[in-house]
Amino acid sequence: RAMEEAPSPVPVSRAAAPALGFVRSRRAGPARALELRAVRRGRREDIDGVGHKYYLELELEDVLDKDSPVSCTAEVLYHLGSKSTAPDVQFTLQRELQSTEEADNLFYSWIRSLEKELVAQNIPDSQGHVPPELEPLRRLAWAGVGFVVWQNSRENTHLHLAQIQQVKQVKRSDEFLQFDYVVLLHEMVSQEIIPWEVTVLWHPQKGVQVPWNSRQPGHS
Repeated sequence: RAMEEAPSPVPVSRAAAPALGFVRSRRAGPARALELRAVRRGRREDIDGVGHKYYLELELEDVLDKDSPVSCTAEVLYHLGSKSTAPDVQFTLQRELQSTEEADNLFYSWIRSLEKELVAQNIPDSQGHVPPELEPLRRLAWAGVGFVVWQNSRENTHLHLAQIQQVKQVKRSDEFLQFDYVVLLHEMVSQEIIPWEVTVLWHPQKGVQVPWNSRQPGHS
């Protein structure tokens, strides 16, 4: 029999992290960045022999379309006793997001037209500043790192992208754009800062893919 309880806000806000990460990995890109505005409601169900399932009502915001928040319902299931299994996440957005087709194609053409591969460091810089031409790369990092956050979240973690230390474009023979990122993730429960390498592939019609990522030894 499953027990239901209204959990304290802490586990619910932690469960929102893989939910947001998963949504970003599926729906974000260089011209769309989804932020968590609020956790409107949350409850936990304990499913015997399976795990803990969180039912969340989230309010998201596309930072490029600030006037219209997006309601999102999500379910996050953490599997019992597993240190290595990502939570199962399902989500529903209550409305369509605005089209990014035009901006996506412009960004794609710009990167394809560069004579040399793009390289950048420290996004944002120590003053919190991001040059406008690097904003799409930051949004792409949010989407790619969203996948990493989802995959590596457990019930007692709360992962958050703190900074992009470096991004390098890698030329490919196919139509995808490839960016190799080194990012710092902030684990807000233990206060650890974790370096992570993430390879992000992107194409305007095919979205974001993360073929490779790896936690690096380093900061704590």
